[in-house]
Amino acid sequence: QPDLVRIAEEAQSVLLVVGSHLATPATAEKARRILPPLPTEAVPRMETTIDSLEKELEPLRSFILPGGTEESALLHVARTVCRRAERAVAAAADRDGVALPPEGLAYLNRLSDLLFVMARVLNRRAGRAETPWLPPRPEDS
Repeated sequence: QPDLVRIAEEAQSVLLVVGSHLATPATAEKARRILPPLPTEAVPRMETTIDSLEKELEPLRSFILPGGTEESALLHVARTVCRRAERAVAAAADRDGVALPPEGLAYLNRLSDLLFVMARVLNRRAGRAETPWLPPRPEDS
C-alpha cells in the first residue's frame, strides 16, 4: 500500500517550490535565477501515484459526496482549495503577468486529482462507504 503521509509530504515540498515562483516577481531576474526549479518529473510521478492508489478503489459509477473519515473530509477541503488556487494562479498569470512555469500550473491541476483519490483511499482503508450524490428531483423542491 502506498504511504499517504509520504505522498503528502512530497506534495508539500513541491508546493513550496511552486509558492517560491509565485512569490517572486517576474521582474526580479536575479532572484528568479536562484529559485529552485520545478521538478519536471513531479507531474508524471504524481500520475503514477494516482494510478497506484486507484488500484485499491472501485471505479466510480457516480459522483460522490465529500466526507467520510475526518482525514478524508480534510483532503476533500484541501482539494477544493487546490482547485481555487489553480484558478487564481491562472487568472493572475493572465491579469498580472505572474510568472509560473507551465509545469507549475499542471502540478496544481493534477494535485487536486491526487487529493481526491487519497481521500477515497483513506475512506476505503477505514472501511467507510462512499456516499453517492443523488441530484435533487424536481418534486423534492
